[in-house]
Amino acid sequence: MTNSADPLTILQQYWSFDSFRPLQLDIINSVLNGQDTLALLPTGGGKSICFQVPALAKDGICLVVSPLISLMKDQVYNLNKRNIEASAIYSGMPYRDLDRILDNAVYGKTKFLYLSPERLASELALERIKKMNVNLIAIDEAHCISQWGYDFRPAYLQINEIREWHPKVPVLALTATATTEVIDDIQEKLEFKSKNLIQGSFERKNLVYAVLKEENKFSKLLEILQNVKGTSIVYARSRKKTKEIALQLRKAKISADVYHAGLSTKQRSEIQQNWIDNKIRVVVATNAFGMGIDKPDVRTVVHLDLPDSLEAYYQEAGRAGRDQQKAYTVLLYSNEDKIRLEKNLELSYPELKKVRTVYRALASYFQLAIGSGKGKSFDFVLVEFCKNYDLGILETFNILKLLDREAYISLSDAIFIPSTLYVKMGKVELYDFLIKNQKFENLLKTILRVYQGAFKSHIKINEQQLAKYLNLNHKELGSQLTYLNQLNIISYTPQKDVPQITYLTENLRPGDLDIDMKLFQFRKERQKERIKDAIDYAEKETCRNVLLLKYFGEQGKVCGNCDVCTGRNKTQPADDEFETLKQKVRWVLEKEALSIEDLTASFSPKYREKVLTVISFLLDESIILKENEKLIWNM
Repeated sequence: MTNSADPLTILQQYWSFDSFRPLQLDIINSVLNGQDTLALLPTGGGKSICFQVPALAKDGICLVVSPLISLMKDQVYNLNKRNIEASAIYSGMPYRDLDRILDNAVYGKTKFLYLSPERLASELALERIKKMNVNLIAIDEAHCISQWGYDFRPAYLQINEIREWHPKVPVLALTATATTEVIDDIQEKLEFKSKNLIQGSFERKNLVYAVLKEENKFSKLLEILQNVKGTSIVYARSRKKTKEIALQLRKAKISADVYHAGLSTKQRSEIQQNWIDNKIRVVVATNAFGMGIDKPDVRTVVHLDLPDSLEAYYQEAGRAGRDQQKAYTVLLYSNEDKIRLEKNLELSYPELKKVRTVYRALASYFQLAIGSGKGKSFDFVLVEFCKNYDLGILETFNILKLLDREAYISLSDAIFIPSTLYVKMGKVELYDFLIKNQKFENLLKTILRVYQGAFKSHIKINEQQLAKYLNLNHKELGSQLTYLNQLNIISYTPQKDVPQITYLTENLRPGDLDIDMKLFQFRKERQKERIKDAIDYAEKETCRNVLLLKYFGEQGKVCGNCDVCTGRNKTQPADDEFETLKQKVRWVLEKEALSIEDLTASFSPKYREKVLTVISFLLDESIILKENEKLIWNM
């Protein structure tokens, strides 16, 4: 691909789309003109196309920094399906795989190299990146670089080191959610040559936002799913709760399944695909679900608990209605949500003494000596760890997240790392071995037949598929491969599917572990403000659309559709009052078409909330219609 390649031609050739979505071409042209660019596109806006197309239009490799391992792997898979060379490196991969992938990125045909921020900061990666012919640096989830943001990750601050070696290469920062402070901070931290923001509106006109104050949340959830047909995502705060809700839905004859980080990669993939294929209607999930999934026909997203920031809520709610058809995003709220968020704030910012206790226990768990461990990854099961050291699960998890934010460790959800294998013996030696050990003949010959190149380098193997070929169960196959590894016939690394902890610094004496208390307090205050804004969103009697847009620095009009505008949480007008208000609405609209604001303004202030309820009913029944933001009488 050369510099003369046309973006639209590339889009049609690789993705078979006839045209770009709004703002995509503006962003692509900005990058192709060599400008540092911050692209702020709401969820579902097609951010990946914005860096994949310009990278294909130029010689060289595109570096993509992303904190989401599952999303990286999905994008690599989809690019490879289109015959585009792409690879990913992340915490927990064996050294030899890292070495091979980085070598291919320097000397091979790799077009896209995805890196987690922690891997980006490693000496191994940095030394190789110096030698690469980089054409673009793309930073996904760019809000992670800002301490003003809701998901700050210190490893993102290392990105500037790449810029020192490739000063002429443009940077494209992408995010779906950012406040005005975060927008400025991203551009400053990435040392943009000049400010350059391309921003889509945060307004989703087809979404109906509702906050319903409910004590019996399941009963209301059931009512919503029975009244609104189509697929749905239901967000719950804990794995236990996802299981309980899914079970109750199935008892009510609604097909549902659960999704959370504690499931295996295979389980999560199957559940996700069944939902995409409409084999199940509802996924009840923790916030581990949804990132990178572009299912257009989600009709409802229901939150059973208030998230701890409006950024998180907006992103999760925004997975509804990507087909631009009407969809509903509902928060079921109670006073317990407020109490829980305020309590979790204190748990999320624990005392230094407790942090050091957990840090010491980690070193003991992994049997790490002082001064060792930097760059090493370990399998980690939180429940087992807490049980071994008599620690509270929630408090410990928050401390591990704090150690992650402070860049002492990197904590990842369960990630699937496939098995790798390399036949160390030469062909003649292997023949001699098989004469004496015929029970391994079928295994080794099948490996060499199915996986060509096993004599030359480490290759990935699919253990499930191999076991099927050999008519073995998975455990028997693993035992045989492990035994051959012990005999030094092969080099074998078993597959993993567990959470990982990676040490970003050498293991310190607990007393040497320190936290910048000024910064610690700053982050705590910022989180306190975010929680307050989330609670205000749930409790204020102000149009939900206006509140959300204001939070992201955008001025919005009263939507006329949310629970506040339609008075869903207010006393309904009595029948005779309803009829009186309906007749006045008819009288006004038969004279002229009006916006909702102008129509409600024609009533006395004390009636306006009830008028909104009447308008909502008349719209639902198509007695009045909305055309070009104005209401017309349709009878």
